[in-house]
Amino acid sequence: MHCSCYRNNPLNRREMLVHSANGFGAIALSALMTDSAYGFNQNLQDANTYPLSPDKMHVLPKAKNVIFLYMDGGPSQVDTFDPKPLLDKEHGQKFKMKVQPTQFDDVGLVLKSPWKFNQYGKSGIPVSDLFPNIAKHVDDLCVIRSMTSSFSEHTNANYFLHTGHGLQGRPSMGSWVNYGLGSESQNLPGFIVLNGGLIPQGGLDCFHNGFLPATFQGSLFKKGKIPVSDINRKEKTAGLQKRKLDLMKKLDQETQGDGKNHEEIESAIRNYELAFRMQSSVPDLMQIDSESKETQELYGLDHSYQHTKTFAYQCLVARRLIERGVRFIELTCPKVKADRWDQHRNLKDGHEKNAMAVDQPIAALLQDLKSKGLLDETLVVWAGEFGRTPMAQGLDGRDHNPFGFTIWMAGGGVKGGSIYGATDEYGYYAIENRLEIHDLHATILHLLGIDHKKLTFRFGGRDMRLTDIHGNVIHELIG
Repeated sequence: MHCSCYRNNPLNRREMLVHSANGFGAIALSALMTDSAYGFNQNLQDANTYPLSPDKMHVLPKAKNVIFLYMDGGPSQVDTFDPKPLLDKEHGQKFKMKVQPTQFDDVGLVLKSPWKFNQYGKSGIPVSDLFPNIAKHVDDLCVIRSMTSSFSEHTNANYFLHTGHGLQGRPSMGSWVNYGLGSESQNLPGFIVLNGGLIPQGGLDCFHNGFLPATFQGSLFKKGKIPVSDINRKEKTAGLQKRKLDLMKKLDQETQGDGKNHEEIESAIRNYELAFRMQSSVPDLMQIDSESKETQELYGLDHSYQHTKTFAYQCLVARRLIERGVRFIELTCPKVKADRWDQHRNLKDGHEKNAMAVDQPIAALLQDLKSKGLLDETLVVWAGEFGRTPMAQGLDGRDHNPFGFTIWMAGGGVKGGSIYGATDEYGYYAIENRLEIHDLHATILHLLGIDHKKLTFRFGGRDMRLTDIHGNVIHELIG
C-alpha cells in the first residue's frame, strides 16, 4: 500500500493495454508521426502537436516561413515610401486638415520631407533617399500605403501589431504560426526573435505564447558566443547531462500518469529536449565564418557603421534559420543613438541613422533569398507599429500617426512591384483601401495556407484566434 498523494496509482488493465498496444512498433510509429517530416498528431489539446498537417491545409500555401522586420518606433510614411508633394508646397504653413489628438499634443506647422524621392525598377515605385539599397528591389515589394492601427501609444500599438490585441496576455503572431504549422527544424525553436539591441515597448510579452502552450513561445537570440541564456552545458560530459534529462523526463511522465492533461509538464519536457539539441545546433548556426567574404560584404558586415554590422548579422542569421526550417523569425532594431524610429525631434538625424542601420542588410537579405530560390517561399514583412504625422511636432520632429501609414511585404506569394491603398494629399489619413492590423494578420496566415477563422484555441470558454472576430484576407495583395 502506498500514499497516492506522493506517487501515482498503478495502471489498471485497460490503461495497460492502451499504453502497450502493438508493442515497440507502435512506439516507433508514434515517434515518426510526431516528427514534422512524417506527419502530425491531430490532438489539439496536446502541447506537442499542431492543428494543421500538410494534407489538411485550409488553402494552398504560397509561403512556408515568415521573416518579420520590425521597425521599432514607427517610421514616417511621408519620408520613406509615400511621397507627398503638397508638403513641399505648404512647408511652414498651418496644417489645414482636422487634427486628431496626438501623443504629446504639440502640433506644429506642415513639415516637408528632408529627403528626395525617386522612382525605381520597372514598376516605378517611389522610394526616398533614405533607402538607396532597398529601392533596387522595389519590383519585389508590395507597398501598402493604407495601413491603420487602433492605438497611438507604443506599448498598446506594439501588442496590437504583434498579437492582434491592444493589451498584454495574448499570443504573438509568431506563436500562432508555430502552433498552426509547427517547425520543420528538429533542433531549433519554431519561433525565434533575433535581438538587435532593442526590446519593443511592451517588453517580452510581444513575443509571448499567451494562453497557447509554452512550446510556442518566441525564443530570444542575441549576438555573441552565448546567444541563448544557459545554452552552455554545465555538466562535465554530454552523457551525464543526458542522464539528468532522462531522469527529469521520467519524473515528469510519472506525474502525467494520473490520466489528466498536463500541458505545462509536457511543454517542459519538450523544452528540455529541445534545449539539449540546441546545444549543438545553435553554435553552428551563429558562426557565420563559413559564409563567403562576398556574402558577408553584401550584408554589410564590413560596414563602418557598427549598427549596420549588427543588423547585417541578424539578417544573415535569419537566412540561415530559414534554411534550417525555422517557421517564424522576427528581427528587432539596433539601439542607435537616436533610439528607435521614434523621432519626436531631430527627424533628419534620427531617421538617417536608423535607415543606415537596416537599408543595406535588408536589401542583401532580399537578394540572397532570391538567389537561393528561397524568396518565393519566404514572406518578408517590414512594418512599424504606426506612422508619423505630416505636420511637425515642435520644429523638426513628427508625432505618432495611426490613421494612415506604410508597410511592405515581399516574397511568399505577394504581388511584387505593386502599391496598394493611399493616404490623403498630406499623408495623414488612409482614404483608399483602408486596412487594419487584423487584415494584415489574416493575409499573412492565408499566404501560409491557414484560414484565420479556423486557427483557434479554446480558452476562457471560447475559441480564441489571432484576428479575434475581425480581419479579411486582402486578395489584391497576392500574386
